[in-house]
Amino acid sequence: MHRWSPLNERQLTLLGRIANSEEPGASWDPGEWRSAYALRDRGLVMIKRSSGEVQTQVTEAGTFYIQHGHHPDDPAHAGDEKIAREEGKSGGRSPSYNDRPVALARRAKATELVGRLVADRRLTITQPDEATVTECRRVIDYAKRHGLVPEGKRIERMRMWNRDLQISLAEGPHPNSRRQAPDDAPPIQVPSQLRSPHPAVAALRDDECRLVMPAPLRRRSLLMLQGLAAETVRRGHEVKEHRVPDRYRSRAYTYAGKYHPSGYSRREGELDVVVGGFTYTVTIQQESPQSTDPERSKNLVIELGYSRSSRQSRWADRKRWVLEDILGAVLREIETCAVEDAQRQVDEERAKAEREVRWRAAMEKAKEQAAQDQFAEVVRAQARHWQEAAELRAYCNALERRLEAATGEEETELDSAREWLAWIHRYIQSLDPLTRDAHR
Repeated sequence: MHRWSPLNERQLTLLGRIANSEEPGASWDPGEWRSAYALRDRGLVMIKRSSGEVQTQVTEAGTFYIQHGHHPDDPAHAGDEKIAREEGKSGGRSPSYNDRPVALARRAKATELVGRLVADRRLTITQPDEATVTECRRVIDYAKRHGLVPEGKRIERMRMWNRDLQISLAEGPHPNSRRQAPDDAPPIQVPSQLRSPHPAVAALRDDECRLVMPAPLRRRSLLMLQGLAAETVRRGHEVKEHRVPDRYRSRAYTYAGKYHPSGYSRREGELDVVVGGFTYTVTIQQESPQSTDPERSKNLVIELGYSRSSRQSRWADRKRWVLEDILGAVLREIETCAVEDAQRQVDEERAKAEREVRWRAAMEKAKEQAAQDQFAEVVRAQARHWQEAAELRAYCNALERRLEAATGEEETELDSAREWLAWIHRYIQSLDPLTRDAHR
């Protein structure tokens, strides 16, 4: 979604209410707060917090949107902006923010940065000062807000060894991106008290070695898991207890005559949600349990038991929403994954069947080829025997002529030669495939 994307009806109504000097109060529901922050992110509204009070004010861009029905930065109305700028030279409206020198310079820097990241994937700034770090943050934020980042990519920055600044172009959206709080996900009712909990939630509640965190956060986690479990069962799915693997349990032992049972300590709590025969582990825990910031340490995070770059698997408390508001998105993600996994299983089974058909065809072809090779070897051997038999017959003919022409030879020697000739004839008959097959 771009900065200049059209507002939905709820956001447009709220923009008008704020323009009419309506101040936020306790009557605002979470959806109105999400819309207010969406307006702030598009530069249409300013939200200030001071001494526990919240003040809202429509910006110049917000006033422009109310008057013209579109964002002043919308490229689709660039021609209108050009006319307005020309009118501004003669006393009309001032140039839009994108036409001001600071914005033009930042756009140039953002375009250059994205181009370098696309080419090199990574940029390292050695020992930058605070001014450079601040400017980099603003340039990256400008690139994100104005749609300069390539589709399916995200820009990440990280301080290395608390010295160098590394900026990289990564795949997929950021885990904490705004898509964590979809407006179209049906909400899930979270109970205010844990009465008659699901057996899996009750087992987690009774296990003091799991969900090790402050009591208010533990209670809040159990209530959310109960709401998620109840809605899951209502939709016809199954919820099961996620048992702690044995590798996380310490062995029981006896010391000084006293038995000490096996124990463990885990910060997270888990449930297994079964949809369409596929099991997905839902994990809830503190996002920053070691943080010294009391606000950050209160944040909870929900994760699914997989990590796919193309799908969201992590949701956390943020300023614009809390996990109770987006449990519907978590369950919808599980159901979507179940549909995809079922289709993937069908595709894999079809591919397996096709591989088996190809394997059987290859085996039949190999058998046929082996038989043909064997027949060819036999016929070549027969041809060699036939040629050898022909040579031996020529030899026998020559030997017979020699015996017929023999005179003065001993009769004994002639009889021996005739017997040898007879044996050769029998051998030729057994060797020649033509005469051998004829006598079978």
